[in-house]
Amino acid sequence: GKGGSLLFDDLPPASSSDTASSATEQVSSAGSHGKGEKRKSLEEEEKNGREELVEKKVCKGSVSILRLKGYVAERKGEREDMQDAHVILNDITEECQPLPSQITRVSYFAVFDGHGGVRASKFAARNLHQNLIKKFPKGEVASVEKTVKRCLLDTFKHTDEEFLKQASSQKPAWKDGSTATCVLAVDNTLYIANLGDSR
Repeated sequence: GKGGSLLFDDLPPASSSDTASSATEQVSSAGSHGKGEKRKSLEEEEKNGREELVEKKVCKGSVSILRLKGYVAERKGEREDMQDAHVILNDITEECQPLPSQITRVSYFAVFDGHGGVRASKFAARNLHQNLIKKFPKGEVASVEKTVKRCLLDTFKHTDEEFLKQASSQKPAWKDGSTATCVLAVDNTLYIANLGDSR
């Protein structure tokens, strides 16, 4: 109603010719100063951007690493047995040595949603992080992000191949399967990988 203030009461009406003319005046007055000022302001922005980048690089070393602590809860549901598995490794930094110099902490958390039996989810819970540690970048690397992503992909592929080899060698062959969601914390960056319909 008219008694209360509306959200846009302080704005001029859209059809106001005064607004259009004042906007035109602002544009023409800015244009009269020439291109030199625009270039100057762009140069200042670029300079400020470079300073910010330098500051970020300097500050990065002093940024504290967030402390992570994993917890889990599980519920069997309607099935006769629990087919899911999980792994919580709050700190696998020592196991991943020698690390690239810019990495100071590595943590691993994973949930495996088994189906058709417990063997695939249990196998993944026992082996995925072991394979990850073996494949984790050792020493200096050009790009930590690219290397860690490649490591995760290779780890999932290798673990899947290992399980399929074992499952197909059984008589009768195992039909167990599992989805996976894995969180790898490298310093303060989380790399999240999933397989199947787990997210």
